[in-house]
Amino acid sequence: MIEIIQGDITTLHVDAIVNAANGALRGGGGVDGAIHRAAGPGLLQELKRFPGCPTGDAVITRGYNLPAKHVIHAVGPIWYGGTRMEDQLLAKTYHKSFLRATESGDIRSIAFPAISTGAYRFPKREATMIALTAMLEHEKEFDRIVACVFDEELAALYRGTLDFLRRRL
Repeated sequence: MIEIIQGDITTLHVDAIVNAANGALRGGGGVDGAIHRAAGPGLLQELKRFPGCPTGDAVITRGYNLPAKHVIHAVGPIWYGGTRMEDQLLAKTYHKSFLRATESGDIRSIAFPAISTGAYRFPKREATMIALTAMLEHEKEFDRIVACVFDEELAALYRGTLDFLRRRL
């Protein structure tokens, strides 16, 4: 089941939330900063075990003070106009997040932000299509998949795109 929610991903009661992380895995702005603030200092301490994470990949940690048991830190691509395989890298980021969730063995519900659409400037329409296509491909593996977006405009885009994709299946 795929749900689209407008809200704060750090408040969701799911097994894992996905963090739109930077490659250094040391916190940042936007969703990344909000997750670090809500999770508390233990999150950064655990992330120091990792030397970083390449674009298109993801690592998993505990959720600390979050309602979610786990955080999957996924590094999406920066948008350079579509000339550097950004579409493929964003799709890979979603699939790697699902892989990390499956590998954990105890994640049945997962929530994603709109990876790369903020400071990384990925066009929202294209990013939404990529995100929801990946979610539909993995839908049967999870009890609940949530797209948690910040504003109503993006939530409407997600709803319309999901309806479009479901009609195509």
